[in-house]
Amino acid sequence: MEFNVEEEGLLLPTLALMYPDSTKSKLRKMLTEGRVLVNEIPVYKAKEILVKGDKIAIINRSEAMKKSPPPEPKKQFSRLKILFEDDYILVVEKPAGLLSVATDKLEKDTLHSRCVDYVKRQSARAWSHIVHRLDRDTSGVMVFAKDREIKEHLQTQFAQRDVERMYHALVEGVPESSEGTDSSWLVEDKNLHVKRVKSTFKGSKQSITHWRVEDQDEFVSLIEIKIETGRRHQIRMAMQVLGCPIVGDLVHGATTNPLNRICLHATALGFLHPSTNEFVRYETNVPFVNQVKIDFET
Repeated sequence: MEFNVEEEGLLLPTLALMYPDSTKSKLRKMLTEGRVLVNEIPVYKAKEILVKGDKIAIINRSEAMKKSPPPEPKKQFSRLKILFEDDYILVVEKPAGLLSVATDKLEKDTLHSRCVDYVKRQSARAWSHIVHRLDRDTSGVMVFAKDREIKEHLQTQFAQRDVERMYHALVEGVPESSEGTDSSWLVEDKNLHVKRVKSTFKGSKQSITHWRVEDQDEFVSLIEIKIETGRRHQIRMAMQVLGCPIVGDLVHGATTNPLNRICLHATALGFLHPSTNEFVRYETNVPFVNQVKIDFET
């Protein structure tokens, strides 16, 4: 059976119009079996957005098996640690050492490319849109949008500083105070080098970093950090100015690198969900806490 889409809508309700006597469970089964083609491409997502001019075709099971195998389950996609997923967003944990998105060198393996590969296993028409970035050496929570409108909605929240962004850093030494705020102005040159400047410096942008000592011993401190702005290297520079560079951050004054990584992790990310407009918060554990000799309180 074939059907020409005349107005924008979702796939499952459109299938219900095509098969008014079928239950939703039967229609969903058609999707999971790969029997539903949109413009000759198998689609598995019930909430796939259709636009005017799309052509829907239904094929039998044997044809579906030949045309495309069903999408792989999440547990087989080991290159991506998924914290949350729905029809609008994909929240994942970025490992240290992996780029968020490709640079002008067109790197093939990035967190973005892994997310795109993952969503395309559900639908060949799917895409994963970059909302924000973490530095290559930073690990932690990132959110990706499943369509351009959602991306713009989330990026507006970032721009208006409505997003809660919490980090943890393991730093060398012990700060003189237990908490504080670093407010400075940063500028980035064409080689992506960042330096502190006066507020009147052309091209400078404000950087606001709040920090609090969460635990410490005589050698290192675990710092909880909340940022209002998202400037390149702003946390690393704030800790350097504090006199306590992040462990492993040799560029900003660290003298030790026992874990072969910069010990900075994006622990939590909170924002208004683009669909419900309710506040949601996603968290991960600090990966380097148990790898250093600090007597944490339980």
